[in-house]
Amino acid sequence: MTMTEITADQVKALRELTGAGMMDCKRALQEAGGDMARAEEILKTKGLASVAQRASRSTGQGRIDAYVHFNNTVGVLIEVDCETDFVANTEEFKQLVKDLALHIATPSAPRYVTREEVPAEVLENERRLFEAQAREMGKPDNVIPNIVEGKLRSFYEETVLLEQPYVKDDSKTIQGLLDELSAKVGERIVVRRFVRYKVAEETE
Repeated sequence: MTMTEITADQVKALRELTGAGMMDCKRALQEAGGDMARAEEILKTKGLASVAQRASRSTGQGRIDAYVHFNNTVGVLIEVDCETDFVANTEEFKQLVKDLALHIATPSAPRYVTREEVPAEVLENERRLFEAQAREMGKPDNVIPNIVEGKLRSFYEETVLLEQPYVKDDSKTIQGLLDELSAKVGERIVVRRFVRYKVAEETE
């Protein structure tokens, strides 16, 4: 398909589907030969590739939302930030914040947003525990470090929000969920903080 065969209606339809800019949609359609599904995939791939470039950009807007479980025994308060109030007020961003609050309220119960937030003493305690377990199992000294690192990765997946499998779709992580919307809207999106309350559970 030639460039002149890409119609304004096609560009508009792809823009509505992806939220990408008009020129980006037109270029993607041209690259895909007019194939809408292929053009959407091209935009997604290019968008995800640019997510890393936005890592240092300021996130001065966002939303705070709350979720309380139906039996009123678990509650979550969360702040998710982006770059502009325009994105913060979109339905997709609002839904993302609600989905994240719901995820945190489930038994996945993350304790930290990122692995950098895990206190050094907690990591050291876990490392010593994993090393002792490996020695008790009779593992040779030369493989123990690899075993410990593997167990630490599992520890992060269990306790760090961004590294957990998304409760509604475990084929993606929470970080992957953020990256998808970031790629679509062209802004950096971060979970700033959250707090999770459970009845009769002591806080740290």
